[in-house]
Amino acid sequence: MSDQARISHPKQRLFSRDVEGFDSLSELALDLRSAWNHATDQVWRQLDPELWELTQNPWVVLQTVSREKLQRVLADPAFRKNVDDLVQTRRDAAEAPAWFQQIYPQAPLGRVAYFSMEFMLSEALPIYSGGLGNVAGDQLKAAGDLGVPVIGVGLLYQQGYFRQVIDKNGAQQALFPYNDPGQLPITPLRKSNGEWLRLEIALPGYSVWLRAWQAQVGRVKLYLLDSNDAANYPAHRGITSELYGGGPELRLKQEMLLGIGGWRLLAALGMQPEVCHLNEGHAAFAVLERARSFMEDAGQTFEVALAVTKAGNLFTTHTAVAAGFDRFAPALIEQYLGGYAEQKLGITLHDLLALGRQNPNDSSEPFNMAYMAIRGSGAVNGVSRLHGMVSRRLFQPLFPRWPADEVPVGHVTNGVHMPTWDSGQADDLWTEACGKNRWLGTMETLEQDIRRVSDASLWQFRTAARISLVEYARERLSLQLAISGASPEAVAGVKHLFDPNTLTLGFARRFATYKRPNLLLHDPERLLRVLTNPQRPVQLIMAGKAHPADKAGQALIQEWIHFVRRPEVRPHVIFLSDYDMLLTEHLVQGVDVWLNTPRRPWEASGTSGMKVLVNGGINLSELDGWWAEAYTPEVGWALGDGQEHDSDPAWDAIEAEALYSLLEREVIPEFYTRDEQGIPSAWVARMRESMARLTPRFSSNRAVREYTEQYYFPAVAAYRERAADKGKVGVDIINWRHALEKKWATLHFGEVKVETDGEQHVFEVQVYLDDLAPEAVRVELYANGVGDGAAVRQEMKRVRQLVGAINGYAYRAGVPAARPATDYTARLIPHHDGAAVPLEAARILWQR
Repeated sequence: MSDQARISHPKQRLFSRDVEGFDSLSELALDLRSAWNHATDQVWRQLDPELWELTQNPWVVLQTVSREKLQRVLADPAFRKNVDDLVQTRRDAAEAPAWFQQIYPQAPLGRVAYFSMEFMLSEALPIYSGGLGNVAGDQLKAAGDLGVPVIGVGLLYQQGYFRQVIDKNGAQQALFPYNDPGQLPITPLRKSNGEWLRLEIALPGYSVWLRAWQAQVGRVKLYLLDSNDAANYPAHRGITSELYGGGPELRLKQEMLLGIGGWRLLAALGMQPEVCHLNEGHAAFAVLERARSFMEDAGQTFEVALAVTKAGNLFTTHTAVAAGFDRFAPALIEQYLGGYAEQKLGITLHDLLALGRQNPNDSSEPFNMAYMAIRGSGAVNGVSRLHGMVSRRLFQPLFPRWPADEVPVGHVTNGVHMPTWDSGQADDLWTEACGKNRWLGTMETLEQDIRRVSDASLWQFRTAARISLVEYARERLSLQLAISGASPEAVAGVKHLFDPNTLTLGFARRFATYKRPNLLLHDPERLLRVLTNPQRPVQLIMAGKAHPADKAGQALIQEWIHFVRRPEVRPHVIFLSDYDMLLTEHLVQGVDVWLNTPRRPWEASGTSGMKVLVNGGINLSELDGWWAEAYTPEVGWALGDGQEHDSDPAWDAIEAEALYSLLEREVIPEFYTRDEQGIPSAWVARMRESMARLTPRFSSNRAVREYTEQYYFPAVAAYRERAADKGKVGVDIINWRHALEKKWATLHFGEVKVETDGEQHVFEVQVYLDDLAPEAVRVELYANGVGDGAAVRQEMKRVRQLVGAINGYAYRAGVPAARPATDYTARLIPHHDGAAVPLEAARILWQR
């Protein structure tokens, strides 16, 4: 960080800073590493055991404890030594060379700015909703573990995402408790003179002041902005009030603050990240502000600045259906960004809108944030192999006439931060088998190491995990019922629900129609028979929220609640309200089987099922998202035929039948078939395969290493090349694109000759380029792939100039004669050294 800004902890002035040892406790309490490294838990438990168990928030505990209690415990030499050792361990870990420093000591990557609308880091910092925040939080943690130089940028919400209660009618009610910044493990960012770092963002007719905060996440910092500044009008203070709340206008303002405000915050901190990673399109306005900053520094136009800076931008899309992209009415864009475009970027409103439109000249087309993110990035990726394919199809309209498999969208399959989601027992098991630092490197030996664990040890571990979950579910349901006004008898009865020896299924996620949470409820009486089989009983724990505006999702919750409240069902199914990070941890650590039933291909990746892997849980899931590439018969169970069936009630009925049959014929019998020691050997074998094969593969450690090697390194190299000499390469690229736009319509093919010589077809094609330089294009022979094979793309060489033709040339190439010559056709595509085609130039001309 530059000397323009520094971190201070003014909140500590209000408490007991003069108590010797307080600063050490504060250092520990403000590091969210405690959310997954539980070495400090005993410290907070000793200060206030009840508050610690309720909040899991070290900063709240430290603020709440009395001065006298602090002095007393810190006077204890053993306690003080433990605190000092923990502080030293934390500092040593932060300074020790990690994977990145060890493997890439000379890497040019200076800093990656990771923008996201939400981050799930800890229950102590509730600024998340679900999957998107889960991915962002876990990747920040893994980046810190691996030493990758990432900083996070997000928003601090006064209310965050809603909290859920279920009323007496089984309906979801949404609550919005206030997030008091003073009780969150964050600190204000202050300038060197002590002034709070605040940013002024111009909106139509007024300015909004943003306050800047910092959260420490191990080695990594997360910067947060909020509009709840006393200098703002009341309505503007509420811009960052609620995650995913309000209408399009509020969402647009939030996304402007995140993208434009976030990039300006980094500039105010003296930071110039070479790579900007957009986690979904919400933050795409950062593309504009980054280009504006380069315009200012290099004296270039916006067009050149965007060509330069986009090389350092990466857009990760998490959306599997076109309706999921944020779209804004043109009038709204004009109102809030028209002046910014003309005065700051030097472009017209039409040019700005064109960045977010499929057809720039369609004045009625909304502004699509994903389209702008694509046009402002040097690379684009989906979040699973299947989602990459789905995204190429979704974005194909931006690349007309290009084959779907050449639409420039790759994939990095999501992973989860295993140290966050493993139980204490799982940590012990993996540590004994694989070592304490197993998630900090390349993990090559983990698969073979965990295979050495005996059947008896694995089954004892799994049984202990189920017992812990049953105890937690009883406690949480008791509290849930007591709060709702249930009778003392009903509350007391919960303490005897569930059997720790019974097969336990888990289903928890956002309730939305495409996730089909009621597929299991398709035939309630058959489900009841499955649950109540006296020889082989099953118990089910449910949880999940529906967005407050999603009435269909809320109706699905109510349907489940009505089923659960039937007297004959109540002993076998629990619905735990207010699905949050803490509840997720307990569920994924304790269930035997994790159910997931989305409608393929609407689940871009899904991460909940990944969290059970490290804990010995087994997945039974639709072949969608991550499970489509993870599944083999040895590691779990699959639902569906791997095809798409839209919203088809008849197909839902078929899959519901398949789900019941899987449970009845395979899952349940395997769990209850025991050897002479009482161990279900086939179950444990499947459990071992799942843990060994899938846990390393679907960890955020692997995902972050892939992002670093496959995207961050190429991005920083491309950006530095383009930014050199005040963007000279960017100027060349823009000149090339202008020439293509001006002359493309005049390009055409002439005669095509084919000769078959033994084992080869030799093609010669005439191409007329008008006055376009031949170096500006590439001529290829193309044939569609056969079966699952890749398409053939064979570059044709320019062999001679055509006599009497202006810029006419003959091109030649040979291909194997194993396929008919008619399978091949010539095509003409743009070409420029260092340019991404078709991402930066989507023209294409086919010979036929």
